[in-house]
Amino acid sequence: MTSAHDLSPRLTRAQFLRLAAGTLAGLALAPARAAPPQPGGGGDRPNKLLTRPIPATGEALPVIGCGTYIGFDATPDTPEYQRLPAVLQTMFDAGGSVLDSSPMYGRAEATTGELLAASGNRKRAFIATKVWIRGRANGIRQMEDSLRLLQTQQLDLMQIHNLVDWRAHLATLRQWKDEQRVRYLGITHYTAAAYRELEAVMRNERFDFLQINYSLDAREAEQRILPLAAERGMAVLINRPFGGGGLLRKLRDRPLPPWAADIGATSWAQLLLKFVLGHPAVTCAIPGTGRPEHMEDNVAAGMGTIPGPEFWHHHADLIEL
Repeated sequence: MTSAHDLSPRLTRAQFLRLAAGTLAGLALAPARAAPPQPGGGGDRPNKLLTRPIPATGEALPVIGCGTYIGFDATPDTPEYQRLPAVLQTMFDAGGSVLDSSPMYGRAEATTGELLAASGNRKRAFIATKVWIRGRANGIRQMEDSLRLLQTQQLDLMQIHNLVDWRAHLATLRQWKDEQRVRYLGITHYTAAAYRELEAVMRNERFDFLQINYSLDAREAEQRILPLAAERGMAVLINRPFGGGGLLRKLRDRPLPPWAADIGATSWAQLLLKFVLGHPAVTCAIPGTGRPEHMEDNVAAGMGTIPGPEFWHHHADLIEL
């Protein structure tokens, strides 16, 4: 089955490094200005999410998506489930597309599939999920289940979660990509303790995507993982941009710093997401939520001003954690 998305040729490593170098230079020179205009944006206060290219193909991806952990683990007879159509519509109306799920998130895959089918929004969604099980045959069964639950014949992104039995699953995923059952391949992790192994896999194998934790209070990925992802031409999804929720809870009752207004941040969630997006290797942040008002707050972070590394070098340490 062919996808509604067009696949363009993979960027060469040299082309991507030139692009990344140019982005870094531009961000350093103008740290508090808006990111370059992207399709769907415009004006001083765009109402659509900015986008960044997937290095493997150049396909544009909106910079804010939605994680389905906890929030989408709901049954249709609950108030939590009834809020979810508005969560998705808020993201789609802002120009967003990325929905990240997993077989480990309870009912999240089934919920995502049901909502997309009921709304007719499958073509607007970039669906990412994961395989997290040992054994090639078990992995195939788990991924087949994901296709069924998500009600699709083709996944945009399948990720090997936490590197579990990654060699067995990578062989399967390469075959599935050849068969157009998945469009992109990725790996994930969420803890700095795994970075050494993750780095070795990134250096020795070719993946289209990396999903990794990164937040104002967990910046270890800046040291080697994010630069390596850029070098290897990998798009980067950021999980836990609020430090698993603990960082946001710590800050939410404090007043925003005066300079937040200069970058268009009207909430702590927006400020923290803008920090994450300020790293040039980051393609998209995927904070999880099951509430439309939180989704509206999150997408606002991906519009207008996204300061670069030089800005955060001077401002991040001013926030007492």
